[in-house]
Amino acid sequence: MNILDENITRDQVDLLRAWKVRCRWMSGELSLQGMKDDNIIPFLLTVNRPTFFSRDSDFFGRDLIHARYCLVFLDAEVAEAAFFVRRVLKHPSLNTQALRMGKVIRAHAGGLELWSRGHGNSVTDTWPA
Repeated sequence: MNILDENITRDQVDLLRAWKVRCRWMSGELSLQGMKDDNIIPFLLTVNRPTFFSRDSDFFGRDLIHARYCLVFLDAEVAEAAFFVRRVLKHPSLNTQALRMGKVIRAHAGGLELWSRGHGNSVTDTWPA
């Protein structure tokens, strides 16, 4: 399940849906508006293999890696969130739920920075041409 943080705006959620990207928005559909950051990780552990997208840099760090979820920090402007969500989901090394699990990702204009289970260092990757 793709879960969008409440810091992703409604127009970006609507754009993703227009592109046929399946997602749930914390603010509107999951009735989790106002959930504190400290409660998001425990919530994700109750969901079956979620990929969580946020514009909050607090969700990017090696200490957040867990086999049962994927965290994606969208290091982008508000109006670019949907574009980056779609890019992450279509990236060849992340285009299935199984490939994303156990990763913490920073998506930005220059590419991706990833922390993965079992790897001591972050890895960088570019966007496909």
